[in-house]
Amino acid sequence: MLKMNNVSKFYRTNLIETHALKNVNIQVKDGEFVTITGPSGSGKTTFLNLAGLLENFDEGEYFLDGIDVTGLDDNALSHLRNEKIGFIFQSFNLLSDLSLYNNVEVPLNFRGLSRKERKERIEHALEIVGLAARKHHYPNQLSGGQQQRVAIARAIAGEPRFLLADEPTGNLDSVMARQVMELLEDINDKGTTIVMVTHDPQLAKRANRNIHILDGQVNDIREQRLTDLAV
Repeated sequence: MLKMNNVSKFYRTNLIETHALKNVNIQVKDGEFVTITGPSGSGKTTFLNLAGLLENFDEGEYFLDGIDVTGLDDNALSHLRNEKIGFIFQSFNLLSDLSLYNNVEVPLNFRGLSRKERKERIEHALEIVGLAARKHHYPNQLSGGQQQRVAIARAIAGEPRFLLADEPTGNLDSVMARQVMELLEDINDKGTTIVMVTHDPQLAKRANRNIHILDGQVNDIREQRLTDLAV
């Protein structure tokens, strides 16, 4: 479970204090698929960064899988992030000079796994996304949709409890976007909790629940009301 209680995030300069998030209260249950929508600059990515332990918050409490992350040092946060969370980004973030196999292996190198276990996890993850036969290829030999599937394989190889996706279909055409969404739904059906930022209201409709963020404030929206959202 992912649970935030009155979480706020500020950005300060000498002259101004900007509230990126204000008193966020949200709970994502185990096994849910939740989408985050809202206009640009509303706080969606900040929310995802806090949820993924990539940024610190200024006020409130955050419990990740029952662990209170408030006050944890960088080493503890890094360990928790590597163990519990998988990330998928709009720009794929693959390393061009590494094969697909080695791209998927990168985060596993920090887990202390044996070579045999890493190999099993990598090949299983690539099989799930339909690219096991291309494991020795390089990112520039793939289409955009295939590159995003490699990014998903990299995220799930660590067997995370939570998968956080920031506009994972943003750089894809409609056909590839649908294929990636179907893959994420299949991963969710197998038990992984997913939180996904999206600007696409049609994709948002497919989640169990939607969180609409406006001016740093979060509101839960019922699924049947998603067609009314301006995103």
